[in-house]
Amino acid sequence: MKVYISADIEGVAGVVSPQQGQPGNGEYERARRLMTEEVNAAIAGAFEGGATEVLVNDSHGPMSNIIPELLDPRADLILGKPKPFNMAAGLTRDFAAVFLVGHHAAASNFGVLAHTTNSFAFREVRLAGRALGEPGIYGAYAGQLGVPVALVTGDDRLVEEARDLFPQAEAVCVKTALSNRAARQIAVEKARAAIAAGARQALANLRAMRPFTIPGPFVAEFVMNSPALADQGAVLPPARRQDATTLAFACADAAEAVGWMTALSAMSAVLR
Repeated sequence: MKVYISADIEGVAGVVSPQQGQPGNGEYERARRLMTEEVNAAIAGAFEGGATEVLVNDSHGPMSNIIPELLDPRADLILGKPKPFNMAAGLTRDFAAVFLVGHHAAASNFGVLAHTTNSFAFREVRLAGRALGEPGIYGAYAGQLGVPVALVTGDDRLVEEARDLFPQAEAVCVKTALSNRAARQIAVEKARAAIAAGARQALANLRAMRPFTIPGPFVAEFVMNSPALADQGAVLPPARRQDATTLAFACADAAEAVGWMTALSAMSAVLR
């Protein structure tokens, strides 16, 4: 039984500020250790729950945050970027479950450090008219492969979003959002214990899990944070400009939507 872990940092217990997700300072070094240990808890729970293989994909920012020498040696690790399918790199049909560890709420929503893929670029991302954050977008890609999201961990706002998308999944709340940059959290040791228990329970209930899917073809809409960002993305031949800030792309499936989102995110760097 193969388990895939997509690991982010904003939903980790103890992380509340942008500085903690940005390399080059002491707070980031602390946060990446907290992130690594929460991933270790999910790995331990997965193996205790019957997993035979675990693959971890570092899915935050530079995607080289997890500290390899501190990671549970039973798991393989994907580091770095760019990479195919970004936060779902390495996910294939032969995985039994996806775990989303340390994730966060969608852009323009309440929640600690809420954003979608790139806080500079996107105000909202919609697939088939439905506003989704990273869990929904990559959960739809996993669903396209027939793989269910079985575990989600993060703040209370993320858990609320996830229940609507993945009602059978285990959801572990490690902190309660007080604002975009403040939270009441449980102790990090309790958070890790809860994540390990959630991982075990997720695999125990795996037969009840159903993949989240968005049948194609559909339109993916990207509401950019400024007209200048939309100007930049509009140079792509398939892009259809809907208004000053919104670009639309006809997509055959979730994989294509992920591709266009990744391209727009990368292009936005020109205007930073």
